[in-house]
Amino acid sequence: MKAVVVLTVLASLIAAPSPAYASRAALALEVLSSRADQVSGGDALIRVRQTRGARLKVLRNGEDVTQSLTKTADGLTGLVTGLADGDNTITAVAWPHRESLRVRNHPIQGPIFSGAHQYPFLCKTERSGLGPPAVDNQDGQGMRVSGGWSKDCFAPTVTDRLYRSTDGTYKPMPAQRPADLATTTLLDGRTVDFVVRRERGVINRFLYSIAMLEDGWNGRAIYRFDGGVAIGHDQGTLGGAALDPYGLGKGYAILHSSGTRTSTHYNLILGGETALMVKERFVERHGLPLYTVGVGGSGGAIQQYIYGQNHGNRVIDAAVPQYSYPDMVTQTIHVGDCELLERYMDHNPRWARWDDRTALIGMNASDTVPNPYTGRPGSDECVNGWRGLTPLSMNPLWTSNNDPEWQRMDPPGVKDTVQWTHWDDLRKVYGVDERGYARSTWDNVGVQYGLRALTDGVITPEEFLDVNAKAGSWKEAADMVQEGCPFVPSACPADLDPWSARNANLGDPAPRRTGDPVAIRNVQRSGLVFRGDIDLPIIDWRPYLEDQLDMHNSHQSFASRKRMLDHDGRAGNQVIWFTDARPDGPKFDQTPEALRVIDEWMANIRKYPARGVTGNRPPDAVDRCFATDGTQIAAGPHVWDGVLDRRSPGACTQRFPLYSTSRIVAGGPIEGGVYKCRLQPVERAVARGLYGSWQPTPDQRARLKQIFPTGVCDY
Repeated sequence: MKAVVVLTVLASLIAAPSPAYASRAALALEVLSSRADQVSGGDALIRVRQTRGARLKVLRNGEDVTQSLTKTADGLTGLVTGLADGDNTITAVAWPHRESLRVRNHPIQGPIFSGAHQYPFLCKTERSGLGPPAVDNQDGQGMRVSGGWSKDCFAPTVTDRLYRSTDGTYKPMPAQRPADLATTTLLDGRTVDFVVRRERGVINRFLYSIAMLEDGWNGRAIYRFDGGVAIGHDQGTLGGAALDPYGLGKGYAILHSSGTRTSTHYNLILGGETALMVKERFVERHGLPLYTVGVGGSGGAIQQYIYGQNHGNRVIDAAVPQYSYPDMVTQTIHVGDCELLERYMDHNPRWARWDDRTALIGMNASDTVPNPYTGRPGSDECVNGWRGLTPLSMNPLWTSNNDPEWQRMDPPGVKDTVQWTHWDDLRKVYGVDERGYARSTWDNVGVQYGLRALTDGVITPEEFLDVNAKAGSWKEAADMVQEGCPFVPSACPADLDPWSARNANLGDPAPRRTGDPVAIRNVQRSGLVFRGDIDLPIIDWRPYLEDQLDMHNSHQSFASRKRMLDHDGRAGNQVIWFTDARPDGPKFDQTPEALRVIDEWMANIRKYPARGVTGNRPPDAVDRCFATDGTQIAAGPHVWDGVLDRRSPGACTQRFPLYSTSRIVAGGPIEGGVYKCRLQPVERAVARGLYGSWQPTPDQRARLKQIFPTGVCDY
């Protein structure tokens, strides 16, 4: 019950609107840097607008702070500092008018709404150039440092100057102008020296970076989000995107945090909170930008969809998600099928031909692409893209985080106290069961693997029955054991188990697993699932990587669009671009083109706000596809026909074949997200013609009922 209450509170804090200003005709008081109830770090950028009254005065908790503000044409703007933790009151007075605004301040180390901090937590300030974490001498489970504990991994803010060298690297800026200093051309056409001023520090326990040209900020900002997969308990490090040379070179400010890299964690409640706090810091120091556009791939793309949904335009005003998914948490649904089906196919000569495996897994497969585990030709996306994600996300005894810093934690063995699963990393969302393990959503009860392959005549009824009888399911977390080779190198080569079969429920028929209904209910209302509720300009761009068996399957852009259509019938604010990456991988980056179009789009919104996001799309903000060199192949409203409708395939649809997932092959929808399907009796499924031209014999019906005693999925 406690988990449900906590989750409800989290959801309300994410989604509930809160007044950002107090207003009457004569006087308006507003917090610019954040929501008024989500201020952090003891300061807030405020604006007071005055239309009439006597001389304007501003008070912080009764103390006059007017002198710290700057006069504007219609009032005052400035940073109010010295806010106490908790509730504060900012008051504007212009006799006879008076306006007050309650401001709630939170510590810079957080949290605001993400809940209690996660421990143990590995600090990385020293290796990131910020020095050792500040000692607070609390009995925490952070990193042990000389003289005491650092519970929150805090380090003082550092500012420095860098320059871009003509050799393409960044170097510390010396006192004298270096001979190899590069120049750059800004959006407005001016050419300036490529000198960057950078601020780094710790916000919400994560490292952050704010960088911009020393002479040439164009008034716009890019928030760079990074991808990857990790299970948390780690401060992380700053990525190379923090000094994005294209963005900086054009004059954008670049915002970045180790807490908004999914290679650090996948708690996007915490990530969204961190992004809000980093954006707040930027606005307090530099003022409101014209707009902030998100850029980032994979997990960095997911964050843009999720934060745009959960926080509106308070983090980003526009998005360029690259090789995207709608979210991560619903990817666990079909990713959990991969090794179950791979184990089955690897032990069955019928599936020796790799090209055939798409019939069951839905994803692409190839007889010629090298297999990273065998070293021979022949593989599929489950192997090349997703192998290892099942133990990483589900097995509490195994983690890929072998950072030697964990061995230096005091007391020893701290790492071994962690349940290393995605579910446990988000235990505040999923909840905890009676055995002390985080609840899991993964479910395959009633899932008919290969159903569409059966109805299409690709597999026989006997093959359909066999795979569904023997695929199996995953054990509960409490019952899992340590992985074998290749996930535990010391187990190689003798103890080979690339399918994690020791942690699967097998047999004939093998039992299926029922997802925890509490976990499913919790995550669906947590804000971690992309529901399609987003109204920002979005250019969803991906290099087409299907031939490389890359994990970023291309239909996911359309899964996001379908969720948007399902939400309110509209998706005009999202355009989808593909750039060909065949045969050898990406050759052209369409991001500069996307940023150019976003700039036009945002300028239109500023000029014609009443037209809304969709009504302000510039001519190039349409669905498009491109050749390997970035030249346009086709553009317009019908280039992706045939993907989400029954029209004849459009020009881009024909050029870029889409694949699916095991759950789509099993009859599920393209948008995914069905954690637990509605069940129907086998007899009803047969009567409805679910199996196409196949009319099961009495023996085959009996076999179906044996495999699916509670019924089959009714999607």
